[in-house]
Amino acid sequence: MRFVISPAEPVCLKIAGSEDLFPVNRAFCIGRNYADHAIEMGGNPDREEPFFFMKPASAIIPSGGRLPYPSATENLHHEVELVVAIARGGGDIPVEGALDCVFGYAVGIDLTRRDLQEVAKKAGRPWDMAKGFDASGPIGTLTPVATCGHVADAAISLSVGGAVRQSGNVNQMIWKTAEAIAYLSRLVEIRPGDLMFTGTPAGVGPIARGERVHCEIAGLVPMDCQLV
Repeated sequence: MRFVISPAEPVCLKIAGSEDLFPVNRAFCIGRNYADHAIEMGGNPDREEPFFFMKPASAIIPSGGRLPYPSATENLHHEVELVVAIARGGGDIPVEGALDCVFGYAVGIDLTRRDLQEVAKKAGRPWDMAKGFDASGPIGTLTPVATCGHVADAAISLSVGGAVRQSGNVNQMIWKTAEAIAYLSRLVEIRPGDLMFTGTPAGVGPIARGERVHCEIAGLVPMDCQLV
């Protein structure tokens, strides 16, 4: 097979305790999946139907590190999230079988151009450029389910310059991991290599150039990054 241009290099995540890599296909993100965050964003904390947006695989930055501060924003926000890595796909996956699709879990950040998002929301336009821009999805090392089990009750936190900004527990998710996978699989056929960002607790806020961000989810590999 010959290509008219060179194919893009695959985006891959490191796996704890292994030299193997996890190739990224697509990244889906569930919005307002913690009641306290839904309230702070002006939403309804009741169990509304879940909604999803996407980040391209090229937006995923494995292991964090130094990240370029994005253009076209004066209000970049952090949103720490549990990220689910999918090893088995399918459509119309039942809730009771959804966790069988999971390879492992990692900590990640959904970086958001909040000013662009607010403009888009007011105008009824898509959020793509507020959420799916370059380097908008740093993700730490994956921990396989065989090592950590399914992450359903674990502290989650994010600090900036040593000061805690976000703190909660993944058990506060409105739509649990299995439910979110099952619901998404009714909208699209889930494929091996897909990722799912599962939402963020309250406390989202701005980060500036030079600031160091530290993210933790109990039982998973922490992640650090710095905006430059």
